Amino acid sequence: MPSPDRPDDGPTVADMELWKQGPPHARFHELRSKCPVHWSPGIAGMPDEPGFWSLTRAEELEKVSRDWKTFSSHLGGAVDITFGDLPPELQELGKLDMINLDPPKHDRLKALFLEGFTQTRIAAQEAWIREVVTTVLDRLDGRETCDLVADVSKPVVSRVIHGYLGIPEEDDAKWAEYMGRYIGRDDPDLNPGGLAQWADEFIPMLMEECMALIEPRRANPTDDLISILVHAEIDGERLTDDDIVMGILLLFAAGNDSTMATYVSAMKALMDHPDQRRQVLDDMTLVPSVVEEALRMFPAFSLMRRTATRDVELGGRLIKENDKVVLWYPAANRDETRYEHPDRFDVTRNPEHFAFGAGGRHFCLGNALARLELRLMVELTLERYPQMEIVGDAPFAEVFFINQLKALPVRLGPRAS
Repeated sequence: MPSPDRPDDGPTVADMELWKQGPPHARFHELRSKCPVHWSPGIAGMPDEPGFWSLTRAEELEKVSRDWKTFSSHLGGAVDITFGDLPPELQELGKLDMINLDPPKHDRLKALFLEGFTQTRIAAQEAWIREVVTTVLDRLDGRETCDLVADVSKPVVSRVIHGYLGIPEEDDAKWAEYMGRYIGRDDPDLNPGGLAQWADEFIPMLMEECMALIEPRRANPTDDLISILVHAEIDGERLTDDDIVMGILLLFAAGNDSTMATYVSAMKALMDHPDQRRQVLDDMTLVPSVVEEALRMFPAFSLMRRTATRDVELGGRLIKENDKVVLWYPAANRDETRYEHPDRFDVTRNPEHFAFGAGGRHFCLGNALARLELRLMVELTLERYPQMEIVGDAPFAEVFFINQLKALPVRLGPRAS
């Protein structure tokens, strides 16, 4: 039953049955046209969840993203609809993640992260990233088929972000598996032990693994991003161990999962639309536009959340203090008021989009690195395997927060000379 001071806007968006084949674009289209600020009465399978507001249109996403004083990331956390299924101590730990912070602490911490993501530093990595992609593709020689997730995307993106963090290559697979489980806690394939084991065993183990990265750098500083966090000060005080651990996990998770998801979605779209792929093969200068269109149509993260700090009107609806407000990026990225034929994959569109956020304090700091990786991955894969085709099922992760395929089996086709 809806609360007496809430409208009954119909069924929730947060029903995993709607997401089995990816984001529920038909439902989002209906909401944008009829009720773009929509009261969702709960989450399927969680009877104690009180409900939340769903934003499905670009205009409202931008307003909320750029007004941190009214729409807090810290009050209730920003990276999921609810933390209500987690123990209280993990809920509090999660609030230390930079994504879950408000200014001024957020801004000071982000400034530290930005030291590792300057345009100059990222541009200097292009030759190395190209070498990483080439090395991974070379491993496919002699094979007829592969899984683009496990065999290409995962090893490339893990090596790149782990190289930034000072992680040796022999640990890439371990940390990639950790991040799949960390961010995919509700998916039975990504986290086969279930939520209780995730909270009671996996997270404590992961914290210990992170501390094992911190202690050597505390004694012997290096020039990697982890060491920057270990020795950083904010207002004359060092970060706590929990602050550093959550910073490390943010970099690991964003660097592994987001770029991996977008590359796989981009390649699938090109195979699903051979006319578009042919257009790119005939003019490889379109690859950056392919990347932006894939980011628009298939954002790696489906949502962020805010909590209202006061009563406020949004899209003609009254949002009350402490209400949850969920920003649905797949919906805003197909807003008919912003994009012509928004459901059409168009490699010439080169769009603006919300895959990295909708502006404001929380715009993704790693966007330039992600774009560079994606450009090189798509370009080199197309050049080598221009006739690649899908040969099996491509299941989606069963997690509201992430919009990614767990596998994409392909036939490579003849290698181009």
